[in-house]
Amino acid sequence: MNLRPINTFSIAGYDPATGELGIAVASKFLGVGAVVPFAKAGVGAVATQSWANLSYGPDGLALLQEGKSPDEVIEKLTSGDEHAALRQAGIVDAKGRSATFTGSECFDWAGGIARENFAAQGNILVGEETVRQMADTFEQAPGSLAERLLAALEAGETAGGDSRGKQSAALLIVKENGSYGGYNDKYIDLRVDDHQTPVQELNRLFKLHQLYFEPTKDEDVLKIEGETEEVLKELLKQYGFLKQANPSSDELVDALKDYQMTENFDERIQEGAFIDKKVLEYMKSRD
Repeated sequence: MNLRPINTFSIAGYDPATGELGIAVASKFLGVGAVVPFAKAGVGAVATQSWANLSYGPDGLALLQEGKSPDEVIEKLTSGDEHAALRQAGIVDAKGRSATFTGSECFDWAGGIARENFAAQGNILVGEETVRQMADTFEQAPGSLAERLLAALEAGETAGGDSRGKQSAALLIVKENGSYGGYNDKYIDLRVDDHQTPVQELNRLFKLHQLYFEPTKDEDVLKIEGETEEVLKELLKQYGFLKQANPSSDELVDALKDYQMTENFDERIQEGAFIDKKVLEYMKSRD
């Protein structure tokens, strides 16, 4: 049998408040994000791992879309798989129903926990505490679905994680028209394919994603005046976007817009003499 083990820990989750579905996963395996997570807005999320059968992803989502429950999907997928004893999977649907499956031949420690709105599972782990911590953290953590999944993943790693070490991690979140420009449902798709501390690196990338793609909050809008104006002038001169010694207000605003477009801060550009506080903080951090 020419198979490669996807020995990992993952959590599939659903947020009933926003309708978001997603998966966070980490493993001692190159590019785990290309193998384990599958999700479709309004349908569900499927994590397939441990000698992963990648057909579980699309086939599982299709079965969920037909109206089958996660338990029924697991039964259907595994009953037709001659190597089901080696597989592991976690499923959550857009109603918050969940199921987890661990084949009898998965390497220890292996197991999972399925409760309302999530399924957490792992194999070749240091111990059961990894999955328990993921489950408890997901249920208790505040914030968005992405933040809760990442918190759960970090808690799982702190509790032991993959017994073989660390290499890759990924986060997939879907929601209706969630992509850049609203063209598809892929809201967040971040992957750390090969890194010494992949879970921490995934958190760093998530923060950058929020910076670049989340719209400005009302409380973060600053008027460009006083100290803010002086700091902004110096930074824009330093970065080469402002040549004038004493720029007018319009010249300063135009230079700021050029900077923001260059740095891909499209979602945070303000009209007139205003700036997003997070953009200014980013500019200062690069100083």
